[in-house]
Amino acid sequence: MSNYTPKNILITGAAGFIASHVANRLVRSYPEYNIVVLDKLDYCSNLKNLSPSRSSPNFKFVKGDIGSADLVNYLLITENIDTIMHFAAQTHVDNSFGNSFEFTKNNIYGTHVLLEACKVTGQIRRFIHVSTDEVYGETDEDAVVGNHEASQLLPTNPYSATKAGAEMLVMAYGRSYGLPVITTRGNNVYGPNQFPEKLIPKFILLALNGKPLPIHGDGSNVRSYLYCEDVAEAFEVVLHRGDVGHVYNIGTKKERRVIDVAKDISNLFNKDPDASIQFVENRPFNDQRYFLDDQKLKNLGWSEKTTWEEGLKKTMDWYVNNPDWWGDVSGALLPHPRMLMMPGGVERNLDGAEKDDSGSSEISGNANHTGMVVPASKISNSPSKSPYKFLIYGRTGWIGGLLSKLCEKQGIPYEYGKGRLEDRSQLLSDIHAVKPTHVFNAAGVTGRPNVDWCESHKTETIRTNVAGTLNLADVCKENGLLMMNFATGCIFEYDAAHPEGSGIGFKEEDTPNFTGSFYSKTKAMVEELLKEYPNVCTLRVRMPISSDLNNPRNFITKISRYNKVVNIPNSMTILDELLPISIEMAKRNLTGIWNFTNPGVVSHNEILEMYKKYINPEFKLSNFTLEEQAKVIVAPRSNNEMDASKLKKEFPELLSIKESLIKNVFEPNRKTSA
Repeated sequence: MSNYTPKNILITGAAGFIASHVANRLVRSYPEYNIVVLDKLDYCSNLKNLSPSRSSPNFKFVKGDIGSADLVNYLLITENIDTIMHFAAQTHVDNSFGNSFEFTKNNIYGTHVLLEACKVTGQIRRFIHVSTDEVYGETDEDAVVGNHEASQLLPTNPYSATKAGAEMLVMAYGRSYGLPVITTRGNNVYGPNQFPEKLIPKFILLALNGKPLPIHGDGSNVRSYLYCEDVAEAFEVVLHRGDVGHVYNIGTKKERRVIDVAKDISNLFNKDPDASIQFVENRPFNDQRYFLDDQKLKNLGWSEKTTWEEGLKKTMDWYVNNPDWWGDVSGALLPHPRMLMMPGGVERNLDGAEKDDSGSSEISGNANHTGMVVPASKISNSPSKSPYKFLIYGRTGWIGGLLSKLCEKQGIPYEYGKGRLEDRSQLLSDIHAVKPTHVFNAAGVTGRPNVDWCESHKTETIRTNVAGTLNLADVCKENGLLMMNFATGCIFEYDAAHPEGSGIGFKEEDTPNFTGSFYSKTKAMVEELLKEYPNVCTLRVRMPISSDLNNPRNFITKISRYNKVVNIPNSMTILDELLPISIEMAKRNLTGIWNFTNPGVVSHNEILEMYKKYINPEFKLSNFTLEEQAKVIVAPRSNNEMDASKLKKEFPELLSIKESLIKNVFEPNRKTSA
């Protein structure tokens, strides 16, 4: 057992859950230590977590990314850092299945930058690397002895794989360069301040709001839980007594099944567990059990002090008293959250100086600030302030205009992009000026008055629909932003596998088969290329309809003015119902391709019969064949049925096309007697 006394400690990720408890403990208990905390304020960070330390003279907050080598080197030198406690990481397993590259970037590359800075400066006396019990992989259900520190690493998900990879780098720098490294691997931690993507705070907030508690699979998975203050004490012990080159498990032998955790929380809220619990689809690979041997840490003098019942009650009381600590966390409370970047981190913390009850706005007790030190956010605790801010492209377009009205209705700040999609520098300027949480791309060339225009303006069509869209996706990716991309479903046509009237629709993974128009070719091309961008949500819109029957772009308005129409069933998009869903999808940070239509199909004649019934009884419709239509148009038109089951599963309340037409379009515009 060593006996180590640090002087100047850098704690990474310190506005997050565990690290904030450690930082506050060290600031409070060791006034002779200088504590510098570094955090980029990602979605699960909150400067309020560091409120207990804000008035202390030995505390300094720096906003920044561990991936910035210049910043890290600067801090180590100017703050004369001799000790690093490295907590910063992406940690939520569910997120890692949908956005694994972000985990590699943060957990492996970020750690590598820190290690290299330590090697270059040559002044670090302790580097404590915080890992996870998940690097060991799944423990056998009947195992009576937990994984010890020398056990083989067998990670089973992208998150734990990146943590294991980071550990290998730490070990290599210890052996190759003599860096004084210590690694910890911990069980699950719970307590106040935790972002509610994790099981216990999620269940508490759901129970608090009278909502069901979603359990992956059958709930038999076993986990070990430690209260946050016990874990903070464990890090205090490792810091002062841990031996260089060693690994320490921070664990407990008191295990609980997930379903038992749900029952305990239900009971705390005096709710019937059987009525509160909702079983949902399991995640791709859900390890059955993690079990640690924590004797090595106990030999240093640490022991768990908080009972499960005591810790759970403290945690519940804190969330009951602080329900709005994290702002809008609806996306995190879903059974299967998929978040590239939950809004609230950047927006919540960058608007100014966050004030405590006394009115103080100072976050750092150290008056010798550098340019990298930023004050805490001054955002109000009022739940009325939106954690979102949208940057919208397509100001003059129909969908772009409707999005702004929806944002105003929902109280979501937004700005229209000023740059052209083809100009990367202009897009970067927009993003830096607006600082959005999400980007909506409703810009594109469809042609005026219709897609026939694209046949004679191919270069212009490519420039916007392909090059511009890819440019925006790439800029968004570089800046960690989700791009909601309004695309088209007019890239398919009925074929032998999807015959008209069969009810068999084209799915998201199907290959486009319609090449009749140049417009559709460009949209199919860019959709395929956008698959390489994990930050893009592609929404395939078809024949959009809204309740504004005076809008010349409205499909109903168009066909009601034609002398003749073809009578073919098609999938269509009711904007009144689906555009609000697109905003909700952004809040949930959904990505990938989505058929953005109402379930089912409706024919031109069926729509015009409704028009006649609800709007104009004198209307007379007339049909012509596809062959006759071909004589009056330049490019063929796409006709198809889209399979909307994926969207329906995510939004069960979604109406079928005919139901939505009546409820959202014709009933509000009824001019005939009922």
